[in-house]
Amino acid sequence: MMGYVHLIFLSTFLSVSMTSETFEAMEGEALVIKCPQWSSSVKFTWYHMDTSKIIPAEEEGSRVFSSKRFLWFLPTSREDSGNYTCVIHFSNNRTKSFDMSVHVHPYKRGICFPSQIRYPNDTGRGKIVCPTIDNYKNATIIQWYKDCKPLQGERYFKAEKYIFINNPRKEDDGYYTCRFIYTHKGNIFNVSATRIFISKEKHSPLPPQILFPKDKDVIEVELGAALSLKCQARLGIKKQPIAVVTWDVDNVPVRYLDFSRFNEKTNFFEGRAQEYYRETTLHINEIKKEDLQANFTCVAVNEMHNTKATVTLQLKAPREDTASAIEKMMQKSRRLIILLTQQLINCKESAYDQHIALYNALIQNDTKAILLEMETIGNYEKLQESLKFIIKQQGTIKWKEEHTVHPQSSNSRFWKQVRYHMPLTLKSSYPANAG
Repeated sequence: MMGYVHLIFLSTFLSVSMTSETFEAMEGEALVIKCPQWSSSVKFTWYHMDTSKIIPAEEEGSRVFSSKRFLWFLPTSREDSGNYTCVIHFSNNRTKSFDMSVHVHPYKRGICFPSQIRYPNDTGRGKIVCPTIDNYKNATIIQWYKDCKPLQGERYFKAEKYIFINNPRKEDDGYYTCRFIYTHKGNIFNVSATRIFISKEKHSPLPPQILFPKDKDVIEVELGAALSLKCQARLGIKKQPIAVVTWDVDNVPVRYLDFSRFNEKTNFFEGRAQEYYRETTLHINEIKKEDLQANFTCVAVNEMHNTKATVTLQLKAPREDTASAIEKMMQKSRRLIILLTQQLINCKESAYDQHIALYNALIQNDTKAILLEMETIGNYEKLQESLKFIIKQQGTIKWKEEHTVHPQSSNSRFWKQVRYHMPLTLKSSYPANAG
C-alpha cells in the first residue's frame, strides 16, 4: 500500500538548481567548465539560469563568454556564483540540456585553499595529476603544494602535468594543490586545483565530525511511545581501522543497558572523495518518565580524536492535538515534498510541521525528501545545515520555463524526475474491468 505524501510550503528554505555537476573556484582565478561532448556536428548554447540570458561568444573585453562546449570566466568574480545550463542542439532538432552550478569562494590573504575546491584521489601509486589543467591550452605549472605548504624534497619529481612521489607512505597522504598560469590574448591568469592523495590500500583519518544531531538539541516525545535517534559522523578518508559511533545514556554505553528497551544499529558508507561515514541509530522501545531527565549522547571516535553531541527529551505540550496528528501523518509518509519559492525567503520562523517534517526525514525514520525548486532562488548560504546536507546529497528538481507550455504533461522532464523519486506503487491483482 502506497504511503502518504506530505506537501508543505517551506518558508525559510533557500536552494540552488538540480545540477549534473558543481564547480568550485577561487575568486580572481581563471575557470572553464565544459558541456559533455557528443559529436563535432552538434551546436551548443549556454544560459545563465538566474537571469535567463544567453551567454554570447567572446567579444572585446569579455570576462564571461562561451566557446562551443566551453564556458569561460576570465577571471572569476564572486557575482559569478550561480546556475548555468548548457543546451546541446542536434541535427534532428532535438535538444538536451545539462544544468551546472558554480560557486566562487572569496580570496583571503594568508588563508589556505578552500577545502571545497578538491578532486578525488585517482591513483595510489605515487603519480598525482594536476586536475583540470587539460582544459587550459598551453598552461604552465608554477608550484605544487601539500596541505597548503610548498612541496619540496628529493622524493618528489615533477614532469609536465604530473608529480611523482617516490615510494609513497602513509605520511604522504593529504591534499595536493597545483597552481598554474594560463595566458589568453596576452593576459595572464592564475588557476589552482586540489586533489586528495591516498596511498594504495591506506586510509587517512580526519577529525571526527558529527553531522547530526546537533549538540543540545531537544527532542519532543510522548510517554509510552517508541523513538529512534540517529547519529551520523564523518571519520576520515577510506575505511578506518578505528571507527566508532555509539550512544550513551547518562554516560552509560547502550550495550550495558536494558536490551528490551534500548538497542542500536550501525552501518557505514562512503561519500564524495572517498570520505568515510558511520551512522548509528538508537531505538527506544518505550519512553518512560526517567528518560526525560536523561542525557542521550552520541560519541564519535577515530584514531585521531573523539567528539560528542548530547540531546535531551521533553514531553510535548498538551494545547498540541493538531500538531500530533500532523506528526503521525508525517511518520506514515514515505516521501516529503518541499516546495521552494522566492516569496518564502523572507519568512523568519519555520512552522512546527516544517520542523518535524525535516526532523523525520533526516533523523527519526526513513522518509525521503524531494526538493522542488519552482523558481530561481540563488545561492543557499543562509540555509540551515540540515537542508544543505540534503541538497548536497541529491540536489533539487527544478521547474523550468519550457514546462509552462504543457504544465500538466506527464511526459515532461520535470514530472518524470518527480516520479523517479516517488515510492513504487503496487499494481492491483484484479483485472482492469473488474466490478
